[in-house]
Amino acid sequence: MSKPILLLVDGSSYLYRAYHAMPDLRGPAGVPTGAVHGMVAMMKRLREQVAAEHAVCVFDAKGPTFRDEWYPEYKAQRAPMPDALREQIAPIHEVVKLLGWPILEVPGIEADDAIGTLARVAVESGHAVVVSTGDKDMAQLVNADVTLINTMSNETLDVAGVTAKFGVPPDRIIDYLTLMGDTVDNVPGVEKVGPKTAAKWIAEYGSLDGVIAQADKVKGVAGENLRKALDWLPMGRKLVTIRLDCDLTGHVPAWPQLEALALQAADPVALQDFYTRYGFKTWLKELAGGAAKVAAPAEVGSTTSASGDLFAGASDAVVPVLAVQDRHYDTILDWPSFDAWLARLQAAPLVSLDTETNSLDPLQARIVGISFSVKAGEAAYIPLCHEGPDAPEQLPLDAVLAKLKPWLEDAAAAKLGQNLKYDTHVFANHGIALRGVVHDTMLESYVLEAHKTHGLGALGERYLGRAGVSYEDLCGKGVHQIPFAQVDVAKAAEYSSEDSDMCLQVHEALWPQIEADAGLLRVYRDIEMPTSALLARIERTGVLIEAPRLQAQSHELGQRLLTLEQEAYVIAGQPFNMGSPKQIGEILFNKLGLPIVKKTATGAPSTDEEVLDKLALDYPLPAKILEFRGLAKLKSTYTDKLPLMINAQTGRVHTNYAQAVAVTGRLSSNEPNLQNIPIRTAEGRRVREAFVAPLGHLIVSADYSQIELRIMAHISEDPGLLRAFGEGQDVHRATASEVFNTPLNEVTTEQRRYAKTINFGLIYGMGAFGLAQSLGIEQKAARDYIDLYFNRFAGVKCYMDSTRESAKAKGYVETVFGRRLWLPEINSGNGPRRTGAERQAINAPMQGTAADLIKLAMIAVQAALDAQGKRSRIVMQVHDELVFEVPQDELDWIKSEVPRLMAGVAQLKVPLLAEVGVGSNWDEAH
Repeated sequence: MSKPILLLVDGSSYLYRAYHAMPDLRGPAGVPTGAVHGMVAMMKRLREQVAAEHAVCVFDAKGPTFRDEWYPEYKAQRAPMPDALREQIAPIHEVVKLLGWPILEVPGIEADDAIGTLARVAVESGHAVVVSTGDKDMAQLVNADVTLINTMSNETLDVAGVTAKFGVPPDRIIDYLTLMGDTVDNVPGVEKVGPKTAAKWIAEYGSLDGVIAQADKVKGVAGENLRKALDWLPMGRKLVTIRLDCDLTGHVPAWPQLEALALQAADPVALQDFYTRYGFKTWLKELAGGAAKVAAPAEVGSTTSASGDLFAGASDAVVPVLAVQDRHYDTILDWPSFDAWLARLQAAPLVSLDTETNSLDPLQARIVGISFSVKAGEAAYIPLCHEGPDAPEQLPLDAVLAKLKPWLEDAAAAKLGQNLKYDTHVFANHGIALRGVVHDTMLESYVLEAHKTHGLGALGERYLGRAGVSYEDLCGKGVHQIPFAQVDVAKAAEYSSEDSDMCLQVHEALWPQIEADAGLLRVYRDIEMPTSALLARIERTGVLIEAPRLQAQSHELGQRLLTLEQEAYVIAGQPFNMGSPKQIGEILFNKLGLPIVKKTATGAPSTDEEVLDKLALDYPLPAKILEFRGLAKLKSTYTDKLPLMINAQTGRVHTNYAQAVAVTGRLSSNEPNLQNIPIRTAEGRRVREAFVAPLGHLIVSADYSQIELRIMAHISEDPGLLRAFGEGQDVHRATASEVFNTPLNEVTTEQRRYAKTINFGLIYGMGAFGLAQSLGIEQKAARDYIDLYFNRFAGVKCYMDSTRESAKAKGYVETVFGRRLWLPEINSGNGPRRTGAERQAINAPMQGTAADLIKLAMIAVQAALDAQGKRSRIVMQVHDELVFEVPQDELDWIKSEVPRLMAGVAQLKVPLLAEVGVGSNWDEAH
């Protein structure tokens, strides 16, 4: 007969995980509910998964514990509980009880110690124990009768599992933790000793005591650090050891009996009241017998939220829908299985797919395996190139791809994935043009809540209550990481199938919410999805770069850096390391006695760029250091690196455009970053000279003129700005005319400069202090200029005030096209953070709308190029600029049509204006 199970839940771990995993949900009264929602979802799911007769959810009690008496610095560095989480503690306790769980808090001890004691007593009374936690410290409790489960990662750890994961058995976890220390709890270990070294020492010397006894034999820096820590280690061991002997009398009725911990039935009447109070509509339906896996679109956002969160009122739309045992994943190793699954793919209305490859470089990656999912909980993996003595015989790659190609290239066969731009490249590497991509969960998440993370693991945690197995868990990390082709096929099949399955389920949670909001739907369907497909084309095209020109520039920069270095030594009166902030600080402040502008967090004088900029106004050495830093970065980042990044097959550089990074909707470029090439210096501009057109072609640059000011005029509807743009005036001169009450034709260059600074400063939420610094004037004078500006342009002031208030009420602002730009700190109790969020609230609609416009322009121009069979190609997108490679015979068409197309992508209250430049290289075209 199997033993009865006691299920112990680390409630404190659960509530933090729930808080960080869930969106900033708000209930009908505007109170935060994200952690409550996550807690309910996890507790409900856990009860379904573990058939326990007894259970308890254990929370940390308020106040110090015995460890604080032993070591006053214990947990001293831990940040205080966020206010939004603290507000949810009471309702979490309430709803856990209503769900039938006993709860336990014991003053003076931590939840870990209560769990350890309960586990010991339960085992002694004939129970098996399951501990649900994400805390690695709990691994010390594992034995033949105690198992850990992590519901977020679906990981189960028994004795063998602990040993495999940590490299030491459970009875050596305390020794392992002592050597490493715990930064979260502020428990020092041996300096620079991590998991591998700790496990290695324990394996070599048997135990912590053995390591201590043989400390003099451990060589190198690690040995020195070990010997320094010997006096501390006994206390460290004491702190990380979970107590098993706590007296729970008065906290557990009839202790040490466990009958009071019997799981109870949920209280449906009280739960109905609770779910109503906190706006959990789907769970209300569940109580009434009408449970829905995903909230209906009409429910989304149906309850007003103080934060304006999209999930308010239907936040329980993200309830985990499948337990682990409900999944069925196939591994396809023969043609009948393949043919059966191909038929399912061809018949399915939507298929989630994922490729496993041998490289993260999208232009180099080759397929190792492919997975598909057509229904939640059902998926299949086709291993194609797995290696090793235990690898089974697999279907031939070329034959499988040949059979899949018609379906993969069928635009009518709807496909879904996570970051399918990467998979598009992978299939292209095999001669397959992936078509029919209608959904991408990364972009769905980005459109819904750009300020969150969008990896599939994070999405699984937020919307399904599980993260799945990570790539590192499967393949290892660092130098010990194995190629995916060497992963055991059974494990690879589970991993890849789960990815496709989770992707489909995440889509089922996200898509109804996007579909229900016209603005979000437009951003997703008409902007982000077409942009993703176009970016794949641009990345694959790449841009031609002249390596010899860059190499010559690198040599010149190297000579200039040597000269600057010698000039700096002369001023300093001695040589020093130009790259060392510490040595620079000693020279500037100790030897030369320059004024200290600000200090670092450690109290040392700062030598950051802001400080050096200020000092450079009066002293020569900071100016030399700044120039040296700028040129050194230019050399290392661009002139040295770009020639090495030229693709040997194409002769071009291929950047990657990250679409789901910037919260404003702007693209970011990496490997290499082509958007941050400095252009304010002659040396920086020369880098652009190396971006060239092939023979018979020219480089064309097209960008929007004063786009953010035009957007400001449109959004604010200020009559003065509308008139200036409508009449085609120089808007800075027109602004100066208004602010200084001067006829337009009498505005001076200085007045125009001031007006330009004010115009752009206000767009970025600049106040009097920032304006004073930018103009080099007194703060009062800057305030006077701002007051003059707002007197003349009252519409701008009205826009700013109303936007701040709206942002505080909703938690976000919007672009002209409906993109939501979230501001998590807009109601922060931290003054500087709140002020920063208010500045973002002013600027984000301009930046976000500009980002939307350039994406729409890119889409419109490419559509026209394709429709007319043009050979011109977009090779880069940089902020508000598109860069083209144009055959000479298409130049006239490009010069006339591109500005027209860019100006016509939206009808604002002021005209959009796009300007074109032409040259043999990017710098000439600018």
